[in-house]
Amino acid sequence: MPLWTCEQCGAQFPETAAPPSSCRICEDERQYVNWKGQEWLTREKLAERHRLVWRDDLGLVGLALEPSFAIGQRALLVPDRGGCVMWDCVPLATPEAIAHVRSLGGLKAIAISHPHYYGAVADWSLAFDDAPVYLHGDDAQWVTRRPYRSIVPWQGDSHRISEDILLLRGGGHFAGATMLHWRRGADGRGALLTGDIAMVAMDRRSVSFMYSYPNYIPLNASAVRRIARAVAPLAFDRIYGAWWGKNIASDAKAAFDRSVERYLAAISD
Repeated sequence: MPLWTCEQCGAQFPETAAPPSSCRICEDERQYVNWKGQEWLTREKLAERHRLVWRDDLGLVGLALEPSFAIGQRALLVPDRGGCVMWDCVPLATPEAIAHVRSLGGLKAIAISHPHYYGAVADWSLAFDDAPVYLHGDDAQWVTRRPYRSIVPWQGDSHRISEDILLLRGGGHFAGATMLHWRRGADGRGALLTGDIAMVAMDRRSVSFMYSYPNYIPLNASAVRRIARAVAPLAFDRIYGAWWGKNIASDAKAAFDRSVERYLAAISD
């Protein structure tokens, strides 16, 4: 039986003879159902229409589908001792992309910011001997391909993968919305990988915050302050966003702090 991928958000669903009746991620108010109605692709059909490409994005290898598919995010490979940590995921895992990742040392772990980027995480984990998949336990209800043995539903406000890689729960966009701090990033000055928990803006000098991006629902002040508190103790000079080139290359902590102040001022009475 085929595996099914939601055409609107890229989440992969279990093997069934017929596609699921709905996608709970898309029916949530933070996302939306395709204007044409709920549509599905088998994993094989998705691979026929799209290919996985990889290239450097500000010093990290990124992977994404071409042509762009669903939300269009790219995954990043963060080098670490014992292999790479894949940050966020994409809706497809191809033999060519798996081989390329293997040539870079393989995956020791996968960590994902929030449910919109779960994609084909089970396929990627399986390709690397059931590499652990770190998802915050507060978002467990959103896992679409169940059960999957490699999921690590971590709890609390932080979880350390290694000496250099720390996961932080900022909340806001989702209850378990997560960022990744890479201590050795930016030539030792530190890097913060935010997904769209803190969205890198088009000017690439600031970030912003939303409960729903496509439906234009902002976060409230307490949620943004919580994200700011999670980030405050960390040293970082660079921020990596969720799409190609959506990064703040330098002086990123100051840019983050200014962005928080600007956002709070904008939503105040």
